[in-house]
Amino acid sequence: MKKIMISVAPVAATDILINPRAIARDVYECYKNGASMVHLHCRDLNGNLTPDLSLLEETVAYIREMCDIVVEISTGGVSNLTIEERVQPCYPSWVEANSLNVGSVNLGTSVYQNPIKDVEYCVKTIMDNKKIPETEVFELGMINTVRELNDKFHFVKPILFALVFGHGGEMPATVPALRHMIQALEENFPNGDYLWGYTQAHREDWEMVKTALDMGASTVRIGFEDSDMIAPGVHVDNNAALIAKVSDIVKSKGMMPMTPDEVRAMLKIPPLRR
Repeated sequence: MKKIMISVAPVAATDILINPRAIARDVYECYKNGASMVHLHCRDLNGNLTPDLSLLEETVAYIREMCDIVVEISTGGVSNLTIEERVQPCYPSWVEANSLNVGSVNLGTSVYQNPIKDVEYCVKTIMDNKKIPETEVFELGMINTVRELNDKFHFVKPILFALVFGHGGEMPATVPALRHMIQALEENFPNGDYLWGYTQAHREDWEMVKTALDMGASTVRIGFEDSDMIAPGVHVDNNAALIAKVSDIVKSKGMMPMTPDEVRAMLKIPPLRR
């Protein structure tokens, strides 16, 4: 039976009040409903991206009191932070994985800047600190960039890709766009030493999530960072409802959500010290 890593990204970029205990409780409920990874950004009390890890560390400590979910911290997000500031989440021992952004792209009205010198600095920092990267891909050319980076830095295999769709200015959340992404992965990595997952910004329904699972996704990311909608026009006030919904979809396809330890084994993350 195929198993799927369900990742929850619980905090919306528009949040203006970061409450570590509330986030941790929400993450725990998501964990109970099938989430095996949590994706967080390093934010201050007002939701702004920051290199100061103190509030994030507090949040993760509360999460760890309740569950063993895999902790992934982003090195990205549209901001004015330097790359040296952005990679601060690569250093702590309580971080297990980091998201990796490998190119620049228009995201709505913003320009998400990732010049290659910054990308290489980020890759090296992730590798030096023995974290596992999840490479976020917004356009086809970024897959070629990952192949070139792999030739230089030798990523841990399998390479984990998060294929991201739905932001204004990037690949649309359509079947042809997803098919093109998958074809590019196959062409650039003919040995098949990669896994890919599906992320959809501004998601209103579950049709493309279902299609991605049918087309071979190994992971899906759900949460308020991308969308708080459980059905067209219907918003929810907690991430657990979304995770419960996607868990049901996974099971309806004869698959099962992964446990955190199964994710660690799949991605070659060291076992969690308990």
